[in-house]
Amino acid sequence: MTERAVPEIEVEETTGAEVAPPWMTILHNCDCHTFEQVVKQLQKAIACSEAEGWDIAWQVHNTGKAVVKIAAEAECVATSWRRSVSW
Repeated sequence: MTERAVPEIEVEETTGAEVAPPWMTILHNCDCHTFEQVVKQLQKAIACSEAEGWDIAWQVHNTGKAVVKIAAEAECVATSWRRSVSW
C-alpha cells in the first residue's frame, strides 16, 4: 500500500474587522438655498474652509452634484444628518 501525501492547505482566518467599501455623501443641486447658505452648511458639515465651500457650491451649481465626503458609512451618514438638521 502506498502512502499518499496530503497537501497543506492554507486557511486564512477572518476577524470580522475587514475594511468595508467606502461610502460617499453627495450634495445635489437645488434652487431652494442661496450660495451663502450652502457654503455655510458645508463648513459645518465637512469642516471645509469658506473658499473650499464656494468651490464645491459652484461645482454643484454647474454639474448638478458633488461628492463632499468619502468615508466609512457612519461618518457619511453623520455628515448627511448634520447637514439636513441644521438648515
